[in-house]
Amino acid sequence: MGFKLSHAVLRLVAGAFVLNSGVSKLSLDAEGAERLQDMTAHAIPQAKQVAPKTFGKLVAGAEVGLGAALLAPFVPTRLAALGLTAFSAGLLAVYSKTPGLTQPDGIRPTPAGVPMAKDIWLAGIGVALLIDRKHHPVKARRKVAQARAAQAKTAIKAAVK
Repeated sequence: MGFKLSHAVLRLVAGAFVLNSGVSKLSLDAEGAERLQDMTAHAIPQAKQVAPKTFGKLVAGAEVGLGAALLAPFVPTRLAALGLTAFSAGLLAVYSKTPGLTQPDGIRPTPAGVPMAKDIWLAGIGVALLIDRKHHPVKARRKVAQARAAQAKTAIKAAVK
């Protein structure tokens, strides 16, 4: 696909955030890991099948891996974007299904839900990177050349009259 500055900026911002979050979870104590597991279990009940400490390490590893993939320029944007979109969808599922994080409408956050609701920007970045159309420089040059040829033809016809 080639380098796109807009992709690099989005990947840098999201990657640095996710990587930092994962690194901070590497030193999670048992109580913190259990809280993380309990919240996740509201959206993904299977999370309870893993020991809390192991669950915390798995989440930390996934975040570190995703953050690194977003920051690594050799990882294709679409692949990194798929990971980010899936990860953020999981975060938003946890947000929407955890009691006390949303208002009665199920969308707007309560004060306790604001820290998780703000992760919607990660979903926005992931989707934006996924739907961004590829830039085709050859096709673009061809269109410009065709437009110039048409203008030249029109100018010649006008000059001959």
